Amino acid sequence: MRAVICQTFDQPETLTVQTLPDPQPGPGEVVIAVEAAGVNYPDALMVMGQYQVRPPLPFTPGAEAAGRISAVGEGVTGLQVGQRVAAFTGTGAFASHLKADARAVMPLPDALPLDVAATLPLAYGTSLHALIQRGALQPGETLLVLGAAGGVGLAAVMIGKALGARVIAGVSTPEKGDVARQHGADEVIEYSTEDLRERLKSLTGGQGPDVIFDPVGDRYAEAAFRSIAWGGRYLVIGFAGGEIPRLPLNLPLLKGASIVGVFWGEFARRDPQGNTRNLSRLAAWIAQGEVRPLVSERYPLERTGEALRALLDRRVTGKVVLTP
Repeated sequence: MRAVICQTFDQPETLTVQTLPDPQPGPGEVVIAVEAAGVNYPDALMVMGQYQVRPPLPFTPGAEAAGRISAVGEGVTGLQVGQRVAAFTGTGAFASHLKADARAVMPLPDALPLDVAATLPLAYGTSLHALIQRGALQPGETLLVLGAAGGVGLAAVMIGKALGARVIAGVSTPEKGDVARQHGADEVIEYSTEDLRERLKSLTGGQGPDVIFDPVGDRYAEAAFRSIAWGGRYLVIGFAGGEIPRLPLNLPLLKGASIVGVFWGEFARRDPQGNTRNLSRLAAWIAQGEVRPLVSERYPLERTGEALRALLDRRVTGKVVLTP
């Protein structure tokens, strides 16, 4: 098989592609012939040694993939060779073949394209868990999504609309604003040129958003939180903007608001049935056309470093995939 290899924790451009023996499934495992692998911000952090998980070196990055099962290990039931599946494995997906625990594998409907399926577990799993379990977003509430044209942000825009919320998208460029609108955003704030707090005040009649979905952090976090509605929920997703913000703790006191951490991977591990229910709900929305995942670019394995750099530089709209 061909696989992307990280030899040392370093910049994405140092990754190489190597030919390795094909993996063989052990008991309870399957091997997937990968047709597409989702590229995510945590993949870049892991390659650079800046993620909360540091796998032993050398390793193959890539958390999620979709393809067809090529081999099935002893004791596996309900999965068979040739079946279309997606998997979330944490590492190993940037390769032509992926060995996965059968419990981490999800059968796919024939109508769902494999490149789209490869982007669903992490970005959409995170957004579903954030808005349903952690944010308890209700129909008629107002949701502010920062970084709304990125992979996780755009998922939150679409899921927020499917849940019946009014969605305000925070973006950095007019082009990203257009993407957010095309996928359901009711209003757009271009916070690189507009005052975030003043626009939120204007758009919400001074009430502020009920839920804030923030995968960006950095300098917009405090301005957003100062605008939150009474009893609001501020969802901490990640820090794609670079700096981890330090919010004054008098703000949640004065607003009666909550700062809520979102760690989808741990949720999926602790409550796999809840995660499955979320993804089943997502599949129904996709089938009904309420959620339309966007795959904006496709890269071969040899350009993995380029794909990760585009994420780090925040030049990506929607999701990008590798196509081994």
